[in-house]
Amino acid sequence: MRAFISSWRKTKILVLFIIMLVTYVSFEIYSFSKVAENVRSDAAIVLGAAIWDDKPSPVFEERIKHSIHLYESGLIKNIIFTGGKGEGQEFSESLVAMEYAMENGVPRENIMIEEISKITEENILYAMEIAEKENFENLIIVSDPLHMKRAIDMSDDYGIEVHSSPTPTSKIDSFSNKFKFLVREVFFYIAYKIVEIISF
Repeated sequence: MRAFISSWRKTKILVLFIIMLVTYVSFEIYSFSKVAENVRSDAAIVLGAAIWDDKPSPVFEERIKHSIHLYESGLIKNIIFTGGKGEGQEFSESLVAMEYAMENGVPRENIMIEEISKITEENILYAMEIAEKENFENLIIVSDPLHMKRAIDMSDDYGIEVHSSPTPTSKIDSFSNKFKFLVREVFFYIAYKIVEIISF
């Protein structure tokens, strides 16, 4: 009986810890989504998102538009688009983004792309390789607001100064979509931190 009670107490403590952890991480992600550090930088890294054939999805389009706005405002000199080909797709996310930016006035020489990545961590990894090759000293990260906390934490590991610039016109704007996105981000953020601790 005592063993059962002891086991039950441990279970309750574990459940309470998980609830507290999820609540804390959710608050951190939501709070950071409001942070916009639009400072002069060498380039903006635009994190990839879905494309529809040769067109960016509405979510990706708003990220691209925001990077174009940063370029036209003189805050960045270059744009690095990220994202490879999805299954069955003819074009990569980054190539579609580059074409969109060029059609909207950004010169080809100020655009760089990587066409390998499939996930956020790879977006950042391959973009950072470009940044290091180009000797960029500071960068702006562009994505949807609730994506920014994880993206910035990943970017900080590369030793290049990074700033958060969430798109202010995110298409993830309904309560339902925001909640789903937040749940997803909480899961991936905790998983990322666990892997980081284990690998240390």
